Amino acid sequence: MFLSVFDIFKVGIGPSSSHTMGPMVAAERFLNDLRAGVDRIPGAGELHSISVTLYGSLAFTGKGHATDRAVILGLCGYTPQNLDPDKAEDIEKQVYEKGFIEPEGLGKLIFHPKSNLTFYYGKPLEGHANGMIIRAHDENGNNYYMQTYYSVGGGFILTEDELKGRDLPKKNKAPKEDEIPFPYPFNTAKDMLKMGQNSNSSIAKMKRANEMKRHGSALDEKIDHILDTMDQVVDRGLAQEGILPGGLNVKRRAKSIHEKLLAEKGNNFSNPHQINDWMSVYAIAVNEENAAGGRVVTSPTNGAAGVIPAVLRYYRDHCIGATRERQRDFLLVAAAIGGLIKHNASISGAEVGCQGEVGSAAAMAAAGLCAALGGTNEQIENAAEIALEHHLGMTCDPAAGLVQVPCIERNALGAIKAVSAASLAMRGDGSHFMPLDNCIEVMLQTGRDMNLKYKETSTGGIAVNLPEC
Repeated sequence: MFLSVFDIFKVGIGPSSSHTMGPMVAAERFLNDLRAGVDRIPGAGELHSISVTLYGSLAFTGKGHATDRAVILGLCGYTPQNLDPDKAEDIEKQVYEKGFIEPEGLGKLIFHPKSNLTFYYGKPLEGHANGMIIRAHDENGNNYYMQTYYSVGGGFILTEDELKGRDLPKKNKAPKEDEIPFPYPFNTAKDMLKMGQNSNSSIAKMKRANEMKRHGSALDEKIDHILDTMDQVVDRGLAQEGILPGGLNVKRRAKSIHEKLLAEKGNNFSNPHQINDWMSVYAIAVNEENAAGGRVVTSPTNGAAGVIPAVLRYYRDHCIGATRERQRDFLLVAAAIGGLIKHNASISGAEVGCQGEVGSAAAMAAAGLCAALGGTNEQIENAAEIALEHHLGMTCDPAAGLVQVPCIERNALGAIKAVSAASLAMRGDGSHFMPLDNCIEVMLQTGRDMNLKYKETSTGGIAVNLPEC
């Protein structure tokens, strides 16, 4: 299965790719189905209203992740790409006041968020921990059309049929990427290394060749857009102050930490480990932006959006000989590793815990940095494995369902681990005991065995062991 660098890295909005971006995409996709003239349920009258039910993690932590707002925005026709985050609150408020939506081409449809948007706290849907059902009704309340969606991490959405691999009607089918003859169709790290050896090609070169089949000469321009957006998010996060929304009263720290680091720059008495503070502040800046509902790049999720931009900024500003070309290689290699993890395991915190989010991001960042620093394919695979291995078992237990505590600091430590993993791998020749493929399988097994309360439900761990006020 081919996953593009632009499937892994998507410009969107916070605070969550699975709980915010995914449901927004699902709602907008549902409207497109209605516009396409889906076959209504037999006996239904005219289209009149919409209702949405959220299940599993989308219900348990939906309010903290702004899932309700995301659904409303999606039903108003917005996507993570075309929404101005600064206008989201006003758009949501208008729907609450009016009690209806007017999506383009469908007229006025009744939708009262208080009664037509339900958080169901019972048993999750069977397909995935992040499930939702959207229904269209006629004037008598009968079902007109309904669809089940699963938000499987990183902003990816699958319907019930897609999740189960069923054949869909042609009008609903997207072109199959498998039908495109990619030059290096690797689905495992083992295959990736073998193809590299047989062709005498780097991972970055193979990934670039695959991407060129889809994006052609526009590839570098699109990669640069992702790189520039990541830089902009870091810069904006470093400039902001105040309290993050949601009720935990978490204070933004990136600006003050950055100012202290700048004041100490060139100080002969500063400690060598201060470089960890630089990596941390870059990651914190991004994740504070994400927590505030700002624009970020899903990398591979929003909850882990700070790791890769932080390591990229570390490479650009602190490593000798950094170039734009190698930054592109960084993203290509990181996407290759992210694609392997998503294809063979999961990047969803609701499915496998934070090991699938920050752990995956650290593995991707370690591989990308190793490539940018001139590492061999074998060293790159080793770097990814080291970073992922030392996140195994990490729970997803956000306080109050917000992507703040412990998520922001976890990104900082994920960036530090990624750089350490890349450096350690480059001290060796790439040979090591645990293959990346096996480590990815361990992560999946660990996630399946993990208690539900540690998988983005905010019913265990840090989420229920907060200080008494």
